[in-house]
Amino acid sequence: MLTQRAIPCLLISDGGLVKTVGFKPGKYVGDPINAVKIFNEKEVDELVFLDIDASRQNREPDYELIEQIASECFSPIAYGGGIRTFEQAVRIIRSGVEKVVLNSVLFDQPEVLTHISQHFGAQSAVAVLNIKRDWRGRYRIYDSCRNKTLDHNITEYARQLERLGAGELMLSDVDRDGTMQGYDLALIQQIVNAVSIPVIACGGAGKLADLRSATQDGGAAAVAVGSLFVFYGRHRAVLINYPEYRELQSLFKDQI
Repeated sequence: MLTQRAIPCLLISDGGLVKTVGFKPGKYVGDPINAVKIFNEKEVDELVFLDIDASRQNREPDYELIEQIASECFSPIAYGGGIRTFEQAVRIIRSGVEKVVLNSVLFDQPEVLTHISQHFGAQSAVAVLNIKRDWRGRYRIYDSCRNKTLDHNITEYARQLERLGAGELMLSDVDRDGTMQGYDLALIQQIVNAVSIPVIACGGAGKLADLRSATQDGGAAAVAVGSLFVFYGRHRAVLINYPEYRELQSLFKDQI
């Protein structure tokens, strides 16, 4: 068993899978159910699905699609997008999803995170920390629904999410999203050192060595990976892929 995790992070828009760059409108890369079937064959340990439209459009999660994904998937699933109430989270978890991922609701209804954590356990509650640099290069919390940065201290905000009951933090680097230029290790280290819960680094993976750097040098407990697992080659042809277990074992061997 590997102590680090490499988790495919799949973005849903209008019922299809897309891949974004810098959180801009995404490129269509396929059907969610077909992707699940491929990842089943590759025996992934976990999948993350994020509906990137639901909260911005102020609509509920697509429960039918979530149920279809859960019924097809052999591995644990984390789902985020459009979750505004505890009742919605209950419905999603009862459909077969192991973890709910919360983002925009944390800004105005953080008690939803606490309620989920208290009812289902902290392991079922993942809080997203979107980070974007301002014009001076300073790290800022980014509200993707309102498309603006917030003047919060990022380490204090991370600690607040932990106090509210998050079992994991997903640290999403907006500026590196889809760039495949590697992770911002300084950013990962800053958040890892601020909290005692696992941090999932997301944004920037371009090669397998980047996953090792994020965990070994950055200290992340896991990496959430998009482009690297859906594109292939310098022309970024769409090809769902995932390393074999022995590759991951070799990649993380000094960290077991």
